[in-house]
Parts: sequence; C-alpha cells; structure tokens
Amino acid sequence: MTTLGHEDSLLPLSALQHFAYCPRQFALIHVEQEWAENRFTAEGQVLHRRVDEGDSEQRGDFHVARSLRLVCSKLGVSGVADVVEFHQTAQGGCELPGYAGRWQPYPVEYKRGRSKVADWDRIQLCAQAMALEEMLGVAVPEGALFYGKPRRRERVVIGDQLREASLRLAAATHALFNSGRSPPPEYGPKCDDCSMREICVPDRSSAKTYLQRMLDT
Repeated sequence: MTTLGHEDSLLPLSALQHFAYCPRQFALIHVEQEWAENRFTAEGQVLHRRVDEGDSEQRGDFHVARSLRLVCSKLGVSGVADVVEFHQTAQGGCELPGYAGRWQPYPVEYKRGRSKVADWDRIQLCAQAMALEEMLGVAVPEGALFYGKPRRRERVVIGDQLREASLRLAAATHALFNSGRSPPPEYGPKCDDCSMREICVPDRSSAKTYLQRMLDT
C-alpha cells in the first residue's frame, strides 16, 4: 500500500476539500495559516456544532457514532467524521466493542447549502470511507452527504473513479503543502463566496479588474 505520510505529517482531512475547491485557498489556510470568516463558514460551523453535540445512539440494529476520529495513511490525512452510522449486517461488516454481531459503517458528512456538481464534498466523504476501511478492515462502498438547505441526504457511491480522484488530489495536496508556496490568485466565480477573498485579493490577478473594483468602491 502506498502511503503519503507518517502520522506526524498527516494533513487535516478537510484540507482535501479546500484544495479541491481552490488550491490557493488551501495554501492560504494550511501553508500560510490564514483564516477568515463569512456567513457561509459561520453557517457551516453552526450546523457541525449541532451534529457534534448530539449523543451517540443505539436503536436495535442501528448505532450512530458522532465526532469519530479518523486516520488514513493511504491519503496522508486525519480528521473527525461528523457521523458514522453502523448498521447491523448478516454478511461482512466489522466488530464493535461492546456490541454483539457484525456492523457495516456508513459515513455521513454534514454540509451547509446545497448539493454541488463538482466533487469537492464527495472527495471529503470518500476520504472518510477510505479511512474507515483502513482502520476497521471492512469495505465501505457508500455514504451520504446531508445538505442544510434542502435538509436531505445525497447518497454517494464510493466507486473506483471517486477513489482514484481522491488519491490524485491527496498527492497534489501534499505536494503543494511540502512546497511551502501559495499559488498566485486567479479570479473566478467561486471567489465571490470564499471567506478568504479579502486575504487572497483575487482581483489583483487582473490589474484592470482590480483598479475598476477600487474605483467602484
């Protein structure tokens, strides 16, 4: 098995989502240690706080673990899963300390807003599934994303294509982190919703756009 780093060089699991969204955003947060809030990050923190503060549940053949610590050496990341459901199963699955039988893990990641065409969030969920596989020795073929706006789940199949994309992204994420350099700003539609906009100043990538913005304020 190819690994991207030892435990002392693991990146936060959320770094994969940051890099997938924008490599410069990732570098500002994880290389330069910058951070800024906007209403979108605040909404996300409220949603995650509600999930994290919930208690673990046991209902017959269904067990819910919250804020479960995960490590994936294959991707070189560690982090905390919002929710991992364990469904009792007659085939496969893993053992759970203190519980009889076999249990199939099913990660559920909570996100503000709505489902996206791009795979930013699905890659983060895939990383959680791969961490569970590595830690528990059991296949995790699917999970779910719960979005705050429609308040419903999106089922995500953790297939070969998504796994390969996650591995490539993890390799690129570690390479950029190890370089210690941030990519130059490049303005795009995503910049308008990014909490790092005032730090990044993407408009400076185009002198004409930057001057126009300054004149309009």
